[in-house]
Amino acid sequence: MNNKEFFNQIGQFRRSSVGKVPPLRASYRLLNDIVEFLFPILSKRDCPSVEQEFESIHEQTIRLLQSISYEKEQTVIVADQFIGSFPKIYDLLIKDATAIYEGDPAAEAIEEVIVSYPGFYAICIYRIAHELYQLNIPVLPRLFSEYGHKHTGIDIHPGAQIGEAFCIDHGTGVVIGETTQIGNHVKMYQGVTLGALSVSKEKAGKKRHPTIEDNVTIYSGTTILGGKTVVGHHSIIGGNVWLTDSVEPYSIVLNKSEIFVKNKNPEYDTVIDFVI
Repeated sequence: MNNKEFFNQIGQFRRSSVGKVPPLRASYRLLNDIVEFLFPILSKRDCPSVEQEFESIHEQTIRLLQSISYEKEQTVIVADQFIGSFPKIYDLLIKDATAIYEGDPAAEAIEEVIVSYPGFYAICIYRIAHELYQLNIPVLPRLFSEYGHKHTGIDIHPGAQIGEAFCIDHGTGVVIGETTQIGNHVKMYQGVTLGALSVSKEKAGKKRHPTIEDNVTIYSGTTILGGKTVVGHHSIIGGNVWLTDSVEPYSIVLNKSEIFVKNKNPEYDTVIDFVI
């Protein structure tokens, strides 16, 4: 391929993308402005009045929707629907922050959770992205969720359905797939994966990820897979569990491994020679 053909292909790709992908910087600015509007304690700058900030977010939303080829009248309607969801998002996030605070003995105040806990930040971005996803807005919800993934190490697809008082403790390495359903008062730790048994494109429109019912705790390193897998309410899933079958409510699921401790007694002469 010569340079002319190469440049033409690049140009064609750019042209084919017009109307699909909103400007990245403008998208991230809108997301940060929404987060800071909901929680001014996170702002690094002097905020204007609430009314001015609200109007700015409204205008930014309209411009972004226009950039992905929404018609003018439809743009205003969708933007108003999205902005109108802010009270609901805020209410859910306060419940999330309260659940994290109450579930972590190290947390001294809800404000501490809001300003410093990556689990809360990831949930905050998810709640915003999920509303856009519900409105069938293309691409932008994924841009938001991947921004949160990049900054927290927590990957929550905006299509997941998550109830209130959701708690992610520590959080690094958590993955929650698109068709996951999570009930109320669920707590999970780092390294948890709620994934699919199959990634085939033919099954993209089907439920591929598990259902986690109310009041479930999932400990670190656990993987739960499959659209038919249901974890019953009030269950506890221990660490490092691999689960592809449903469990009844009030279950306790443990991965029991044997641990050998070798002391310095000469009679224990087994040599362990690992090559890594």
